Amino acid sequence: MEASVAIQSLPAAPDDDELCRIVDEVIDYIKSTGYNYYVGPFETTIEGPYDELMDIVKECQHIAIRAGAPSVAAYIKVSYKPEGEVLSIERKIGKYH
Repeated sequence: MEASVAIQSLPAAPDDDELCRIVDEVIDYIKSTGYNYYVGPFETTIEGPYDELMDIVKECQHIAIRAGAPSVAAYIKVSYKPEGEVLSIERKIGKYH
């Protein structure tokens, strides 16, 4: 696995219930990609090929807008190692779960 991306999607929403509904749609999309992922309280981390993860990051914004958000902000963290493997989710936090 050459990349790991953490995405925090922050759609504009009138209340917490609507915010959670939209974020749930984004997480459902990430789940549907088939890549290994981990949902945390502030962000979701996904592992896989760099270019495909960047496409997923872009699509997450579109998902939030299609789900009804008038706008969306996202905070992205990327670990990329084209000639090797980045530390996996399991290796980083497995001992804590």
